[in-house]
Amino acid sequence: MEKLWQILDGYAVSPEVDMWSILLSLLLSFVLGQVLAWVYYFTHNSLSYSKSFVQSLIVITIVISLVMTTISGSFVIAVGLMGALSLIRFRNIIKDTRDITFLFCAVVIGMACGSQRYALAVIGTAGLCLVLLYLHYADFGMHNSYNAFLRFTFDGAMVPDHLIIKTLKRFTRTMTLISSNSCSPDDSSVDFSYQLSLKTAANNEQLLSEIRRIEGVHNVSLTMQEQLLEM
Repeated sequence: MEKLWQILDGYAVSPEVDMWSILLSLLLSFVLGQVLAWVYYFTHNSLSYSKSFVQSLIVITIVISLVMTTISGSFVIAVGLMGALSLIRFRNIIKDTRDITFLFCAVVIGMACGSQRYALAVIGTAGLCLVLLYLHYADFGMHNSYNAFLRFTFDGAMVPDHLIIKTLKRFTRTMTLISSNSCSPDDSSVDFSYQLSLKTAANNEQLLSEIRRIEGVHNVSLTMQEQLLEM
């Protein structure tokens, strides 16, 4: 046991860390964290935008840089810090895998700054941001199949040649009735749900407008893959 402690004590001796190096690491991580956060801000196009997440990208970069500086050359401190961090429980669920990618980028940039690999941090951040901007503006991976869910309430009897069916056929390639549930005791009002494959996403407003104008139709909503339109 004593021999093991002597080995660990040898690793615990950390080299003297220059104050200006610490300040440079923190300042650089702050600047590069902001660059990453701005790229996230400009390229974000889903519904799950959060100001606190954007700010967290900057803070995480600085914190990781500080952590790397703290455990520099000290095995004992690294183990102790790992045990302390294991007590923290993160309960926020990140639904978008793209957000996880940005978090991982912030961690790596902070590690590079904290370990004083400044050139790697700058070049790596620039390369990552260029790739992220390219993927955004090139719309890489976009699949042009405009799948949607249409929900509406209709007061009356739905027949195969009804105006609603004719209108949907004009705007869709395929349409499938998912459910029809009565929402009144006398079955005079029914909630319909359709799965649609639209010809184009440019005429969503026109489709909703024409469906709304049909007598007896109300509570119309059209849900797309990446955007929500409700009328």
